[in-house]
Formats: sequence, structure tokens, C-alpha cells
Amino acid sequence: MFEHILVPLDFSERNKQALDIAVKLAQVGHGRVCLLHVIKQIAGSSFDEFADFYEKLEGEAQEKMEALIAHLQNIDVPITMQILVGHRVQEIVNVAAEQQVDLIIMNSHKVDLQNPDEGWGTISYKVGVLAQCPILLVK
Repeated sequence: MFEHILVPLDFSERNKQALDIAVKLAQVGHGRVCLLHVIKQIAGSSFDEFADFYEKLEGEAQEKMEALIAHLQNIDVPITMQILVGHRVQEIVNVAAEQQVDLIIMNSHKVDLQNPDEGWGTISYKVGVLAQCPILLVK
């Protein structure tokens, strides 16, 4: 079914739910899960200008990813972790295409039915439009 599942992380509380769903689907399909965190690059700058800053953020992201998967000790699903610096939507879509991801599972906000026009510019909406594979949005 889904052999390669990508889970973009923002380290919010809802990431655990997206990860749990990804692991369950991977178990059924004998697949694997890739966790991805994209550190937003400061606009108009190069990586080298803020290399120390980005390296610190990468270290913190690595620790958060490891803590997130710590409760999954007894599963037989391979989980990899990747941290990139760049434009979040573009990096998520590129990783999905380059790694031939079968499914992206990511958090999304609940739509306010009183103001349904708000929220169209979110990362999950943009990834949903641009990605070439199926997407499961967790609310």
C-alpha cells in the first residue's frame, strides 16, 4: 500500500498523532517512515551567514525528533530523520518527489466555518496543492 511515508514536523503537539498514524500505516504496508523538519532560512541571506545559528537549530531539531520517536521502541518500522534549511513548502515537496514518497502525513489546522477564507496560505494547503503524491491531513 504505502511503502514510503513522509511526516513533516513542526514540533507542535499534533505531530505525535501524525507520527502514530504514519507508523500504523507503515506497519500494515511493511513500509518505512521519514521524518522531515525544515528550518526556515532567513530571507535574503545565505546559509553561511548564519551557519552557527542554523547548526544550533539543527541540533535542537535532532533532539526533538529523537524524543518524539522514543515511545516507539517496540515497532518494526524503519524511521529515518532528515533536517533541512530552506523554504518549507518547497523542501517538503522536493523531498517527496526525490525520495519517491507514497504518502505525506502532516498536521493541518481546523477551518473556522465562520471565516472559511482564512488559512488558504498555510504550509499544509500549499503542500496539498503542489505535492505529486497523496496527502493525509491530520486535524
